Amino acid sequence: MSGHSKWSTIKHKKAATDKKRGKLFTQLSKELTIAAREGGGDPTFNTRLGLAIDKAKAANMPKDNIERAIKRGTGELEGAELFELMYEAYAPNGIGLLIEVVTDNKNRAVADLRHALSKNGGNMAEGGAVAWQFTRKGYIAVGGDVDEDELFLVAADAGADDIQFDEVAEVFTEIENFQAVREAIKEAGMEVAEASMVFEPNNAIDLAQDQALQVMKVIEVIEDLDDVQNVYSTLEISDEAIAAMEAA
Repeated sequence: MSGHSKWSTIKHKKAATDKKRGKLFTQLSKELTIAAREGGGDPTFNTRLGLAIDKAKAANMPKDNIERAIKRGTGELEGAELFELMYEAYAPNGIGLLIEVVTDNKNRAVADLRHALSKNGGNMAEGGAVAWQFTRKGYIAVGGDVDEDELFLVAADAGADDIQFDEVAEVFTEIENFQAVREAIKEAGMEVAEASMVFEPNNAIDLAQDQALQVMKVIEVIEDLDDVQNVYSTLEISDEAIAAMEAA
């Protein structure tokens, strides 16, 4: 596994500004709306919606905003039609990118993405050219003071297939075991700081620091686009590159 929490740490620090917080709330609102549209407005029976609500609450998104987003999904409030799209691309130095987009205008979304990539040394890829380099996984970040041995036993017993300890404890699962592992961690009294489905690179690529920073800058530019929800890369993100990025 590679760098998910490290890149998230950078994003969370940058999200402290009002502009970044507004972008985050927009992303969360779209996720809430789509989740409710697909599975209904009751998080008890809609796992995706439950995860989206948890993420929105963790980001201190106002309750009224959460409720309005859900109602747009269930049709109780009017809203623009949203489309979920996945684009594949290359950043400089051969790094593959998977880019999740939610938009009400497909033409605008792809034009903005092409412009951002071409301006920063990247390019769009044909469908399937990059996706094979990733595997869909369940991801759980455990916050607070974690007893590593206890977490390992609880998560592994529930079906986790990889557990890592860095700035936060990270648990990765197969899709079918995700809910069971998440619930087991919560029932053990541990703090679930984040729980979501992610794309993890099968083989992460370690670059020289200057090359890694070039790729990370491209990812940051893409993430700032209005319609982009998430960007996943095959880059192995080092602590040194993070420190340099934060100092920039």
